[in-house]
Amino acid sequence: MTNSFPRAVRYVGLAAILLFVTPSFCSVASAQVTSEDDRERALQLLWKDSKPAAALPLLEKLVKDRPDDGLLAFSYGFALLAKVKLLKDPTARKQTRIEARGWLVKAQDLGVNEPLLKSVLEGLPADGGIDETYSTVKEADDAMRDAESLFVNGQFNEAAEAYQHALKADPKLYEAALFTGDMYFKLGQNEKAAEWYTKATQINPDRETAYRYSATPFLRSGKLDEAKSRYIEAVIVEPYNRMTWSGLNQWAEAAGVQLGHPQIDIPTTVESKESGNITIRVDPKSVGDKDDPAGTNAWIRYGFFRTSWKLKEFAKAYPNETSYRHSLREEAAALQAVVEAVKQGQKEKKITQLDSSLANLVKLSDEGLLEPFILYALVDEGIAKDYYEYKKTNRDKLKRYLIEYVTAR
Repeated sequence: MTNSFPRAVRYVGLAAILLFVTPSFCSVASAQVTSEDDRERALQLLWKDSKPAAALPLLEKLVKDRPDDGLLAFSYGFALLAKVKLLKDPTARKQTRIEARGWLVKAQDLGVNEPLLKSVLEGLPADGGIDETYSTVKEADDAMRDAESLFVNGQFNEAAEAYQHALKADPKLYEAALFTGDMYFKLGQNEKAAEWYTKATQINPDRETAYRYSATPFLRSGKLDEAKSRYIEAVIVEPYNRMTWSGLNQWAEAAGVQLGHPQIDIPTTVESKESGNITIRVDPKSVGDKDDPAGTNAWIRYGFFRTSWKLKEFAKAYPNETSYRHSLREEAAALQAVVEAVKQGQKEKKITQLDSSLANLVKLSDEGLLEPFILYALVDEGIAKDYYEYKKTNRDKLKRYLIEYVTAR
């Protein structure tokens, strides 16, 4: 998916990160690894076994020996972020975060192009940022820090107990429920993991993470339909989060499905000048002649309706906004105007061989899925602002679109 506006992941969530994300280019041996192959062993410890503390010494040596290895730089940066959980001194924690970021930037410079890397860099300031506070309830916050230290050292049972202690102290602490699920998943107790992920979604149904993580056990066991439904819920909750789509992409790869949208090529552009002037451009190759049996002349209405919205309708539709923006209602109105022109042409029998883009557009309109198409396929920064208001009363349409179009086999 393109045109995403991701919410930066919380880079301190190492329990979640290391349990559920293995770099797509990282081929880690699942069989026995030999003591001679330090690189494979380090990657195994970090990404497969979720034991960053054990991996750190090996990675520290390896990045010095192989300075041009992007995967090692990437891995070492994450292992350093895990090390932060073990440090008591605030200054040392800050310096370690700065060092970790340096290695992650280096990995990016070396060509690593993972969604996780981009998201973490967006959430990790160059100056190392400040220490994370999980909860304003001290007992809960202390328990979370204890749990994270246990996790980094590979003590998953003990970490699960500490996370649960944190949740008892602060029943609204999403991460406590989420990370408890992580620990049980790591221990192979998938049903208990699912219970805790469900608790996390109940605490905050508008965060995507627990939905996405709950899909992983099903994906790994080949239960693709169950995994798909959870990944779709994650997308509905946070569609402009880069990590959300990475989960659905994993499902698509396993299912042999190419994610996509209906092909609709809009040959008209509307450009607003700072002076207030508006320029409408129509690709002459994309419109028909006077007879126009394919109906492509209907696209001319798209530009006129968008211009009308900028000049008149936006202020009426959004009286509390002080400046114009491209909106869902504008885009839907302009596309619907095209649909109406097409249907009128068909009624008058002037359109006999409908253009494929227009056929797809009419079909979406007839199915009531025009807005979901816009929000997922045509989204820009202005349109994205309308998503959550639309979702409140149209969740069923968003889900239908994702099932019937984006993930259709």
